[in-house]
Order: sequence, then structure tokens, then C-alpha cells
Amino acid sequence: MKLKLDDNGMAAVLDGKPVYVHDDGREVAFDAPGTVAAISRLNGEARTNRERAEMAEQRLKAALEASPDTPGAVDAGEIERVRAEAAKAVEARYQPLVQERDALQGELVKARIGGAFSGSRFIADKLAIPADLVEARFGGQFRIEGGQVVAVDGSGNRIASPANPGEPATFDEALAIIVQAYPYRDTILKGSGASGSGAQGGAARGAGRHVSRAQFLALSPVGQAAVARDAAAGKAVITD
Repeated sequence: MKLKLDDNGMAAVLDGKPVYVHDDGREVAFDAPGTVAAISRLNGEARTNRERAEMAEQRLKAALEASPDTPGAVDAGEIERVRAEAAKAVEARYQPLVQERDALQGELVKARIGGAFSGSRFIADKLAIPADLVEARFGGQFRIEGGQVVAVDGSGNRIASPANPGEPATFDEALAIIVQAYPYRDTILKGSGASGSGAQGGAARGAGRHVSRAQFLALSPVGQAAVARDAAAGKAVITD
């Protein structure tokens, strides 16, 4: 799922909501506030069902163990069997709520992070490849924490802001740091690889080979770097 852009490179909006394009081509206006509200509601319902299950289990255990010497009283094995059956029944009831919540959370995270890549000035000004390809390569280092998009380094540590010590880096600050650490950064930065005796001018752009996004993403990091270098030099074009 990626953010749809208009002819001016701005986010497409429908009824005040950003439009996202799913992998199958479907276009959907993403209602972020509504999704957050739905996640909150599902969390509450799942918590209520879990608490009911725990309370029912405690009452069942107390009832079955109340008179162990009474004729017909069940043994410990029977108690465990009944408890397990009760737990399964309750789990089957609230598991769909948990699955729906997790799916919504996944969509929200993907939309937030995808939107950050699509709207990045660093990508627009500094990189020679489109935002969705940048996301495909570096998106795994971004996550949502406390409702904010934050980045982590290769060791899983949060990337700090160089401008505001002690604070997490902004999206563009973090992406700049991540790109700087990328071994093939010179092949994706604008202007890198576009100079020297073999470079072509702007008029030659688009005259080289065409590589689809799917083909680009299927390449190894070395292959992607080579295509990005050619694209920066006007020897290749990455197409939709």
C-alpha cells in the first residue's frame, strides 16, 4: 500500500483523507482518526472478554474445589479439563477482535510510515530514486512509537536527532543518517555517478534501458545500486 500522488507530486486527497493504492490497484481513502478509534474500541472489547474469561475461570475453580470430599466431587484432572474448555470457548470469542485490531494497527503503521516517505523533502531534494523504492530499501528501520514515526539503526537503537540532542531524530534527519551509512549511497544520491567522462547530460535521460519497479525490487542490493547509478547518470529509467 502506497500513498497516491497527484500530477504535482502532492498527496491525493478524497473527502479530506489521503488516498492510498493497494498492491492490487485498489484506491482507498485512509481514515486515520477512524482507524485509531476502531483500534481503541477493539482493544477495549478484547480486554473485557479476557477479564470475563479470567473471572469465570476463577469462579469455576472455586466452585469445583469448594467441597473436595463431597460424593461426586471432581478430581484435579477434571478441573483442568473444564478450565481448558472454558478458556478455549472464550478465546474463540475474542480472538477475531484481536485479529481485526492487529490488522488495523498494521494498516495504520504502514500508512503513517508510507506517508512519511512520500512527503519527505530529503528524498525529493537529495535522492535519485522515487520515494517508494527508498521505502522498500529502508522502510524496515522505521516504526511507530508513542504515535510518532521513529527510526532505529542496525542494532535496533533509536536514532537521535543531531540538531536536538536527547530527542529522537525527525524522519528526514533519520533518513539522512541511514543513507549516509548505506554502502551504496553514492549510487542513490542525486548527482552521484552523473559526472566524469562517461556521464550523460539531462537531455539523454530516458534514452537508456527501462527497468520496472518490480524488476528493481527483485534485484540484489548490488544490482539495485547499479540500476540507481545508471538512473542518476541518465542511462536507465525506473518505470511503474
